[in-house]
Formats: sequence, structure tokens, C-alpha cells
Amino acid sequence: MPAKLSENTELQMPLRNIISMVIATSVATWAYFGLTEKITSLQTNVTMMKADLEQNTDFRIKWPRGEMGSLPADNEQFMLIEHIASELEKLATEIEEGRAPYDQQQKLTLEFYEKRIASLEEQIEKLKDAQMEMTHRKIAND
Repeated sequence: MPAKLSENTELQMPLRNIISMVIATSVATWAYFGLTEKITSLQTNVTMMKADLEQNTDFRIKWPRGEMGSLPADNEQFMLIEHIASELEKLATEIEEGRAPYDQQQKLTLEFYEKRIASLEEQIEKLKDAQMEMTHRKIAND
């Protein structure tokens, strides 16, 4: 005979079966949400790692090219190179115009030698005078 179900149909079931069904449903719900949470966590980690990998790739490519800035030591070296380049330019201009810094050194050296030669000439004259005086005394004494 087919069973007729309605709002007033009564069903009898032992209490332990009802309790085990509630426990099974609770465990299944807990497992489902646990797995969902784990999957979400793993997806978040993968997304973060992907972003880090892209940044690392950009850094690895752009840093050597100088597109991401430079270290303070590099900046100092660049400033020194620029200074040396400007000094080299000045020296090249002075050499082309004929007023090289070594001309100044030559001028100082020549002035030193002129003073030294003048001093030596004075000493030679004094020695000549002294020798002449000694010669005249010797002649006068003989």
C-alpha cells in the first residue's frame, strides 16, 4: 500500500538515531567550513606569492637598469664623476687656450731660478772682488 504523507503524518524514530543524525550533520558542516576556510587561505597565499613574484621580477629587471633608483653610494660616485668631468673640461679648455696650469708652475720655477742665479752672480762678484783685493795686496807687499 502506498503511504500517504501529509502534515499530520506521524513518524516514530529512536532518539539515538536522531542524535546521531544531528551529530553527523554538525560534523559535516564543520568539515565543510574547515575545508572552505583552508581553500580560501591557500588562495590568498597564492595571490600574495604571485604579487611578490611579479615585484621581484620587476626589481630584478629594473634595478640594474637604474629604473628603480640607486644606492646613496652610487649617487656619491655619480657626483664625483661629474665633478671630475667638469675639471677635465676646464683643463682641456685651458690647454687649448694656451694657459695650462703647468704654465703657472713653469713661471714659478723660472722665477725661482732667476732669483737663484741672481744670488749666485752676486756671490761670484764678491769672490772676484775678494780675489782682486788679495792680488793687489800681494803685489803691493812684494
